Amino acid sequence: MSTYVTAPVRTGEERLPDGRVLGWAEWGPMDGAPVLFSPGAATGRGLGFGAEAVDDLGVRLISLDRPGLGVSTPAPRRTFADFAEDVRVFAGRGDLGLPAMVGNSQGAPFALACAEAGVIGALAVVSGADEVADPRFADALPEELRRLVDVAVTDPEAAERIFAGFTPQAMWDMVMGGSPACDLAVYEEAGFAAAYRRALEDAFAQGPGGYARDTALAMGRWGIDLSSIRVPVDLWYGREDVGHSPDLGAGLAHRIPGAVRHVVPGIGGAVLWTDSGEILRTLLERAG
Repeated sequence: MSTYVTAPVRTGEERLPDGRVLGWAEWGPMDGAPVLFSPGAATGRGLGFGAEAVDDLGVRLISLDRPGLGVSTPAPRRTFADFAEDVRVFAGRGDLGLPAMVGNSQGAPFALACAEAGVIGALAVVSGADEVADPRFADALPEELRRLVDVAVTDPEAAERIFAGFTPQAMWDMVMGGSPACDLAVYEEAGFAAAYRRALEDAFAQGPGGYARDTALAMGRWGIDLSSIRVPVDLWYGREDVGHSPDLGAGLAHRIPGAVRHVVPGIGGAVLWTDSGEILRTLLERAG
C-alpha cells in the first residue's frame, strides 16, 4: 500500500516585515529543489503529499500556513495579492529564488496569485477550486452553492460570518460525505485520516477566521489576471472530481497562457496523493 502522507521533517516560523508570523513545514532534503505548497481548505501546514516522491526526486517540499491558519498570524482583510507578497518575502529570506509551487483545492487561487505576481517559477494546480463566481458557471452550480457565491460577491463580510460557523468536524463530514469511493479509499486510510484530522484541528487552532477569509476570497471574484501569467502552469484533475471545477479546469486552461491540463482517470479530488510522483516530476521538468 502507498504511504500517502508522513509527518514533516522540519517545521518553523518566519517573521515577516510587519511583525506577523508565517508558519511552514518541510519534507525532503534541505538541498533539494524547492517546491512551495499552498494547501487545501482548512488544512494546516502538517498535511503534505508525495511521501516517497519528495526523496526520490530530490524535492524540498515547503508547506505554508496561510494567515489565520495553523500558527500563521491572522490578517483579517488580506487579499490574494497580500499572500503573494508574503511568498515573495519568504522565498527571498530563504534564498529560494523563484521556487516552483503546488496549489491544491482552495489553495489554488492563492497559488495563481503568486504566478500572476511572478514570485514563483512554475505552478501545478491540483484539484484546483475554480472561480465559481465567473458568469460562465451561473447555471452550472447547485442552488445552495449559487446562493453562497452570490453572498461572497455582493457582501464578503456576510460570507465570512457564514463560513465562520464551520468546525474541523464539519469540514471532515463535508469532505467524506461528498467524495466518491475512489477518494474515500485514500481519505479513510488510517494514516491519512489521522494526519488529515490533525491538519484540520491545527488549521482551526486560532478559530475559524482564517478559513472564513480564505473561503470568502475563493468563492468571490478573484481579481487575478490569469491572462498575464507567464510561468508554466499545469492543471491536474481527477476525472471523478465533481466538486472543485464544474468543467474540470477546461475554462482555467483556456484563460492561462500555455497552461497544460491533465485529467486522470479512476480518481477524484485525491489525485494529489495518488499521483504525486507524476505531478512533481512534471512540475520540475516545467520549472527547469
